[in-house]
Amino acid sequence: MGLLDRIWRVIRANLNSLISQAEDPEKILEQTVIDMQEDLIRLRQAVAQAIATQKRTERQQAQAEAQSREWYQRARLALQKGEEVLAREALTRRKTYQDTAEALKGQIEQQAGIVAQMKKNMIMLESKLAEAKTKKDLYIARARSAKASERLNEMIGKYNPEGALAAFERMEQKVLDLEARSEAIAELNADKLEERFAQIESGGDIDSELAAMKAELIGKPAHELASGESARSLPEADDLARLRSQLEES
Repeated sequence: MGLLDRIWRVIRANLNSLISQAEDPEKILEQTVIDMQEDLIRLRQAVAQAIATQKRTERQQAQAEAQSREWYQRARLALQKGEEVLAREALTRRKTYQDTAEALKGQIEQQAGIVAQMKKNMIMLESKLAEAKTKKDLYIARARSAKASERLNEMIGKYNPEGALAAFERMEQKVLDLEARSEAIAELNADKLEERFAQIESGGDIDSELAAMKAELIGKPAHELASGESARSLPEADDLARLRSQLEES
């Protein structure tokens, strides 16, 4: 019993201190339960062997008592036949079996106490094993939670919120720059498109006006055209030359 108590105290101390140790609590707990199961198996085998020994001793004690009774009957028979010497020898043999039976009876009582104590220890170990399995699951869950918390705290410790925010601000500024460039290019393309349509529209008006002028001139008689040309004064010719020069410069 003392050895079993010391073993259980060691196991309980290990269970209570595993979380704070550098070893892997889950592996240690699993191995501890396995060791306790093996101890329980060995204790059951020892109890079974003790019970078998007790029963064998009980059979020997019963046989010794039977032999003692038998030799008592033989002593009586010899005495009835007048064989006093033979009767004495029978009683002597009976005394030997009586002594053996008494000795075996004492052994049986001692063995019964041992078996009872071993059964009590076995029941206690079974209870402790069930408790250890429950605690094992609890401590394993706590150990896993502690590891997860430790990793999370390490991640939080390494995390730099200012650096992350600065990175987001830089990315935001880049996105704004890209959007501004895209809008500027779109506006330039729109201006060019408007300019082209304006040129086409203005060019159409000039062509129409020029065609009308041609039609108007073609519709006049030849003598009007000739007289008009001969009547053109020198200053008008100078104005025409100046207009051509300005158009070429533009």
